[in-house]
Order: sequence, then structure tokens, then C-alpha cells
Amino acid sequence: MTSQPDKLRTLLAQDKCYVMPCCYDGLSAKMIEQAGFPLTFMSGFAVSAARLGLPDTGLISYGEILDQARNICASVSIPVIGDGDTGYGNAINIKRTVSGYARAGLASIMIEDQLAPKRCGHTKGKEVVERTEAYDRIKAAVDARNEGDDILILARTDARAAHGLSEAISRAQKFADLGADILFVEAPANEEEMATICREVPGIHMANMVEGGATPILEPQQLEQLGYRIIAYPLTVMSAAMKNMRQALEDMKNGHHPHERLMSFDELRDVVGFNDYYIEEGRYANPRA
Repeated sequence: MTSQPDKLRTLLAQDKCYVMPCCYDGLSAKMIEQAGFPLTFMSGFAVSAARLGLPDTGLISYGEILDQARNICASVSIPVIGDGDTGYGNAINIKRTVSGYARAGLASIMIEDQLAPKRCGHTKGKEVVERTEAYDRIKAAVDARNEGDDILILARTDARAAHGLSEAISRAQKFADLGADILFVEAPANEEEMATICREVPGIHMANMVEGGATPILEPQQLEQLGYRIIAYPLTVMSAAMKNMRQALEDMKNGHHPHERLMSFDELRDVVGFNDYYIEEGRYANPRA
């Protein structure tokens, strides 16, 4: 069987750009796969919100997010990129985090250069560590990969917000030199900055489309022309679900059953997997008298 990291390598070897809706649990990941997308990303923001009901401010633990990763990876056959935040400690912790993510079944892990506790890349209050520590984080992650953990390294810098575009580009260039497989400069302010990043930093780039965030929302064709190979939508799926959930609850509070907003029971059962379960169950059912 082809490993998940190899599936991702095969995708990235093709000269095309991938739209990547992000997931937060097994069901959202399964629906992304059923919709025909070839890969997904486990969003730390969305997992923290869905699992803990808390903001993405470093409150979720390594153990909690690793458990979520296992469930997500077990629910789909497409490669999943996992948000590894700051790596949960020093360089040795990062190597352990990379190993844990690889064993959980993730195809890639994202490691960033924020100061812990980290923040969502499009919210206030984030800071980054000094260059040497940022480089050591990526070096440790790459070392873990090279020493036997089959997983791709996605290196992220948040230096644009704190120190400007030039510093962010310098860090991303060094991440590429250190052997990162995918590069991610978070929160460029405009299309010109996005083009500059792709032009000046070698390698495979990921764009992050946060509705209402610091980066303009561009069409996939525009992003591909700029040089991006992966386009992440970290909150779109969760935001759509939350909006519909809130409206359904409001309808019920006002005495109206929101039947027109609902997926049919047959479709819901099929999405979750009841029909597949019944087929598999039939292989072992005892014949009835």
C-alpha cells in the first residue's frame, strides 16, 4: 500500500495547484474526501474550537491534538497535513512531536516560529522567536524525518506581522535550505507580497485563505498564477457548519423546526457510513432460520 506521505509527494510532484479545505474531526475530514478533494489539513484553530470550545491560543495540548489526528487519519484515505504549532517544546520535543504525528498517520506536519503560547496567524498578539530558535525547530523536524519518520515538513513563519515581509522571506529561504518540503509565509498583506514570496523563496508554497483575515481572498486561478501549489481554507467548513447550526437553533427557539435546512436522514446515514457498515456486516451475518 502507498503511504500517506508518498501520496502527498505524488500530488506535489504534479504541476498543479490544490484547493484544500481544512478539517477538524473525522466527520469533516470524511466529507471533504467524499466531495472529491485529494488532500486536507487538520486545522489547529478548528480543532481547538470543535474539541475544546476554546480559542486557538495555545490551550490545546499535544496529547489532545494527537488523539484528534489519529481519529481524522483513520476516517479517510486521502493525505492529511497536521498543524504541529510550535512543536510543543524545544528541539527534542519537536522531534518527538514529528514522530508522534508520523505514527498517527499524518502525511505532513506544520511547524511554526511563533513564541509559545502561539496564536492564530490572523489574530492579534502573536510574536515570533529569534531566528536561531526558529531554524533549530525546522532543523529538528527535518532531522526527525531524515532519521526515519516518514512525513513531510511544512515550515511556517509568522514574522511578516511582527518584523515585516523581508524578515519573513529570509526565514522562509532558510527553512528551504534546511530541507523543509513545503513553505508557508503566513498573513501577507496583499497580492504583491504574495507574488514576492513565491518569486523569492524556492520550493512548494502554501497559501492560507482566512475569510476576514489579514490576507486578501483570491481565486484559486490567481493564486496558482502567483506560484502557490496548495491553497488552505482553514475555517470555511467549520464556519459554514456553525452558521447553519446557529440558525437552526434560532429557528427551534422560535418554535419552528428547521427541516428545510437539514440533510435527509438517508443521506446523513450514508455520509457517516451506515450503508458501508451494513455491507460489511452482511459478510458475517448468520443465516436466519
